[in-house]
Parts: sequence; C-alpha cells; structure tokens
Amino acid sequence: MYKLNSGFRWSSSTHGEVEVATLTFGTNEIDADIQQLEEHRLKHAAQINHPGEIHHQKITKSIGEIQLEYLLSHLLKYGVLIASSVVLFGGILYLIHHGSEPAEYQVFIGTSSAFRSPTGVVNSVLSGSRRGIIQLGLLILIAIPILRVIISCLTFLLQRQFIYVIITLLVLASLTYSLVGAYY
Repeated sequence: MYKLNSGFRWSSSTHGEVEVATLTFGTNEIDADIQQLEEHRLKHAAQINHPGEIHHQKITKSIGEIQLEYLLSHLLKYGVLIASSVVLFGGILYLIHHGSEPAEYQVFIGTSSAFRSPTGVVNSVLSGSRRGIIQLGLLILIAIPILRVIISCLTFLLQRQFIYVIITLLVLASLTYSLVGAYY
C-alpha cells in the first residue's frame, strides 16, 4: 500500500518481489511488402543489357548548365543588391530633403504621371528627383526576373532545347502581359 507523508512523498509499506522476464521475437521472416519493394528497387536499378550487374548512374551536369546556373545566380544576387542600393540611396536623399515635413494623410495624392512609365522615371532621375531614384531602383528590381527569363530563353535556344525555349517564352509572355496589363 502507498501512504501520503506530510512532505508529499509517496512511500510503500510493502516490499514486492521483482521478476524480470525477457521476450524474444523472431525476425527470421521478412515482411512480404518490404521484400516486394526491395525486389522492385533492385529490378529498376539493374540495366537491361547486363541483368546480373547493378549499375548506379550518377547524374552530372554539363559545363553549359553549370555556367548558366552561375550566371543566373550572380544576376539575381547582384541585381537585387544594386536595386536595393539604388532604393536606399534615393530614400536617404529623400529623407534628407523631405524628412522634416509633416505627413498629410487626410487627402490621398496619387503618383504623378512622371513616375508611371519607365521613360518618365529615367527623365525624372536625370532632372534630379529623389523619388525618381527610388522608382528607378524599383524598376531595376522588377527587371531582374524578366532579364533572367530572357537569358534562360537565349541559353536554351543556343543549346537547342526547344521544349525549354517554349516554356520560357510562355513565362516571358505572361510576365509581359502582367506588366503591360498593369500599365494600360
């Protein structure tokens, strides 16, 4: 029997005998499903020409694929760094010039027409507009994935992988449609 002591400790008034038994389970038989899966894997790993030998083929990339990966990764990495640097520079210049002005949230004032087209953004940057610099950084950020798709399409065209050319042209068409549709 168990009794509750005043210190909230459990104590036993009886001492029981302890018996230890070991059970062994036979593992000689393999489950039929596991055995079938193992046979299926071995069957597909073996080549047809040499049914007694199992060849594991290592998939390697060609030099062109590796160069394309490096080119696209550097484009994305440095493009985002350049775009964010341009936005940061424009934001700092904007805050230096307009940072102390009170914000007017009572009336919504939309973006001026100079910032609604790429040529207007470039013209405003050349005239010294700080908001134009920020908009230019955002345009660079938007142009990076589009440039990536164009480079991929040209690379696949040079490699004569026409199914990938078609896929990248479809992606480019959808990107172009989304940009033109937003503009008009």
